[in-house]
Formats: sequence, structure tokens, C-alpha cells
Amino acid sequence: MCSILGVFDLGSDADLPGLRRLALARSALQRHRGPDWSGVHADDGAVLAHERLAIVDPAGGAQPLRSADGALALAVNGEIYNHRELEAGLTQPYAFQTDSDCEVINALYRERGPAFLAERGGRLLNGIYAFALWDSAHRRYLIARDPIGVCPLYYGHDDDGRLWVASEMKALAGVCADVACFPPGHYLDSAIGEPVRFYQPGWTDYAATAGVDVSPPALRSALEHAVHRQLMSDVPYGVLLSGGLDSSLIAACAARFARQRVEDDDRSEAWWPRLHSFAIGLEGSPDLAAAQVAADALGTVHHGFTFTIDEGLDALPEVIRHIETYDVTTIRASTPMFLLARRIKAMGVKMVLSGEGSDEIFGGYLYFHKAPSAQEFHDETVRKVAALHQFDCLRANKSMMAWGVEARVPFLDLEFLETAMSMDAEHKRVLAGRIEKNILRQAFDGALPESILWRQKEQFSDGVGYGWIDALKDHAQASVSDAELASAERRFPINPPQTKEALLYRRLFEQAFPQSACAATVPGGKSIACSSPAAIAWDPAFAAAADPSGRAVAGIHRAATTIPS
Repeated sequence: MCSILGVFDLGSDADLPGLRRLALARSALQRHRGPDWSGVHADDGAVLAHERLAIVDPAGGAQPLRSADGALALAVNGEIYNHRELEAGLTQPYAFQTDSDCEVINALYRERGPAFLAERGGRLLNGIYAFALWDSAHRRYLIARDPIGVCPLYYGHDDDGRLWVASEMKALAGVCADVACFPPGHYLDSAIGEPVRFYQPGWTDYAATAGVDVSPPALRSALEHAVHRQLMSDVPYGVLLSGGLDSSLIAACAARFARQRVEDDDRSEAWWPRLHSFAIGLEGSPDLAAAQVAADALGTVHHGFTFTIDEGLDALPEVIRHIETYDVTTIRASTPMFLLARRIKAMGVKMVLSGEGSDEIFGGYLYFHKAPSAQEFHDETVRKVAALHQFDCLRANKSMMAWGVEARVPFLDLEFLETAMSMDAEHKRVLAGRIEKNILRQAFDGALPESILWRQKEQFSDGVGYGWIDALKDHAQASVSDAELASAERRFPINPPQTKEALLYRRLFEQAFPQSACAATVPGGKSIACSSPAAIAWDPAFAAAADPSGRAVAGIHRAATTIPS
């Protein structure tokens, strides 16, 4: 994974040397995402800049990727896991210039045009990606973002009407007055002029899933295949292991393939045989203890790191500058993840597998216990998956990439997502005698210690230590006056902060991103235990207790508490 920046619609009077220098300077603001190499392409129609984190084909694969005739220039942030299958399926010869998994995008574009993105319902490219492609022969550009939005992408226009795109908002802020999130599952073809949705999954409609059963063995096989696909790497990798169900399942699958390579010396099975796992928390945190249990059972080389309250508080300004949001739950969880990423980077690991997406797919958050029907349950999972690019995907990507570590998310593999989201939500519901994500736990019976397989959902910001959120609230109480909170709506008309903690984060965000357009990229609305605003209606108590911590769900979380605002 890397960073990209592109400038299009240059105009005949553009100062190309000056624009090239400006593009390189703005691209450098993203260099933490790609510290290994920088590349640039500039002609009278486009400027593309790239900061590279070399994971596949580290000796080659420098970007922008050019076609043999020089007509195509491509800057990509991401990984295409099924690139070998796609290359084998080409009907026209294409002279590949590198071993990069992403170069197949050039080949597909040349053979089929932008429409290739919509094939298989938008699932032709199974991967995580954001790319900008310039076709100089036809004076045409194509910009696209993966269906779930695992890879970040922003766009906007400068004062001269030029279109800018970049992996992070910081590269565009100050240049573009209308900076905005590029929508996931869309492409922008200059021949059309506006984003077009290419990802069209049938499972968004509950009626299409009603009565559909997926057996536990089929679910397990689908996830194992997703993990195996995403182990594609030419550099050392690891797994994030909080000791919760999701990260532990990913670690269990990865450990299986690592062992298989050791035993069989079969290079088709995995790339690196010694699997390292990583966890972080306050001293004595629930996650650190559970992660050690899981690591011991799986045989990973485990690294459990601690951080202090002061270290977390000191990091807040940098965390918010990197993750580019003021959302409360995202900042609570991003801070320990940001600190963990720095530790991982210091150990020479450049890619990790992570468990994001499972709670959205299977209704793992504790508020799902109150879903009144299978359709309400399903509709909320659809809303949560659609919003991942603004929350958990944003957190995992930007917290890790702040230190040049790529996070991959097998639960959001498009083939696995198709399997899991096509299931009737009646099989996912939390009914009498069931725990959340019961079907997923059943699928992996025997793969983990019982204490891990049946561990209650613990949101990452809680699991690192209950004292973390409490300390953040205390810090905000000491930093923000009652008068400031009372006037917050006048000062911040876009998503006005409702608590002192939210106001503290908003002030830090404004210091880094003072433009109103930047503030508008962040979603708003009340939440309980990471719910969408719509799910607040499920229980009258939710509105009064609204807080993104899982401990706010009274009667469900075993350490439930009244969380003051």
C-alpha cells in the first residue's frame, strides 16, 4: 500500500513545471504511507505522483506504472489479490513491465475500457485499491476506489478548476476548497464527468437474502480462502491480535498456512513461515491477557506492548492529524493502534492482517442484541458495512500507514463478503441462548481456546484497558470549559460537538484542517456502542445512554457502566 496524488484537467495554459513542483510538495505530505520510493509522471494532460511502500515486487514495481508504449500511466494505492487469475484471463496480449500485482489494471483498461470495473457486479478486482489512471493517447483519465473503501481517497478542485485526487486529505487541504471523500465502489471517467457506482451487490436488499443458509463449514472455508489470498507478500508480515474473536480467527487461519509452509516447504501456501503477532494495551488490560492466551495456543511469536495514559494523551494531536477525523470512537481506538504501528515498524514488519469488518457483517456490536427483527438486523449491517470507510477502515488504514505499515482486512475480502452478507440475518441474530456472532464462532469450533472463541465482544478502545476512555473523559473535562461547550454549536455549525471529549477532538482537528469542507468529510449523529444513528430507535434507553463505548449497553456488557458525557 502506498499513497497517490493526481492532477487532471490541466488546461492549455498550465504552468507544467510549477504544477509538477506543487504536486510533488503535496505528495510529500503523504510520504509516511510510502517511505520506500517516490515516483512522478507529468505531461501536458496530467501529473501523477506516488509514494511507495514496497510489499509485492519490492525490487521492481515502481510507480507510476507505464504501459510499454508510454501511453498509460497508473498510480495505485492497494493490492489486487486475484491479479494472476485476471492476467490469465486477458484475451489480448499485454506487455507487462513489472511483477506488480496492480499492473493488471492497465491491461484490463486497455482491453475493456473503464467498464471492466463493473464486471461480476463490481467484484472483478478482488482487492483493496484507490487508483488514478491517465490515458494520454485518448486524453482520458479514470479514478476509482475499492467497493468498501478500505483504501482512502479524496478529491477536489483548485482555483483554476483542475481536479486533484489524493490518498489523504492533508495533501489537498489548502489547495482545494471543495475537498471531499471519493465514494467507495465508484469510478470517475473523464468521458462521463461524475462518479459512477460500479459495485452493485445483491445482498443490500433483505428480500434477496431471506431464507439463504450458509453452513458453518462453508463460512469457515470462505474465510480461510480470504486469509490465504491476502497473505500475498514479498516482505515479512504479521497479525494484529487483540485476543478478541475476530483478530484471533484471522491469526488462526494465518498460522495454519505459515505452519503448512514450514512442514511442506510449499511456497504456494504462504510467504513467511514465522508468524509474529502484535497486541497493545494499558498495563493489565483485558486485551493483553486474552492475546497471550490466543498466541500461546496458536504458536505465534507474540509481542504484547503496553502504553501509558500520558503516552496516549500526548499522541492525540498527531493521531488526529493522521487519521483526519474528529469522530470520538475512531480517535479512542486509533490512538493505541497508532502507538502499536510504531512498534511494529521498528521490528521490520511492513504488513499485518487485521480483523476489521466482522462486527459490521455479523452484527457483533453489543447493541445488536436489541435488534427487533431479522430485517432490522440485516439493514443495520448493510448501513454499517457502507460506513466502514469513514470509521474502522479509516482507523486501521491511517493509524497503521502513519508509520508505513499496511493493514489488510480478510473479513472484507469481496468473495467472503458475498458469502457472509448473502446469509439470512435470522442466522446471525442474537436470540435467547446465543452470543453475538454465534454462527461465526460455531464455524471455527476447535480452532481457538474456548475462552477466546466465546469471549464477549470488547471494542478495541475498551479492550486496551477501561481506564483509557475514562482518562480521555477526565482529560477533556480538565481541558474544556463549560462555557466552551455551551457555545460549541455556534463555533462548529457542522456536526456540533455534544460533549467535552468531542469538543476537545474537534479543536485539535480544526488546528490541522481549518477548512469547513474538511469538517464536512466526517460523519455525525448519535451512536450507542458504535451503532448507526438509525439503531438508536431500537431501545428507548439508547438515546439517554448514547456513547460509542460498548460499556454503554447496560445489561449486555459484563462491565457495563454509566458513562457520563
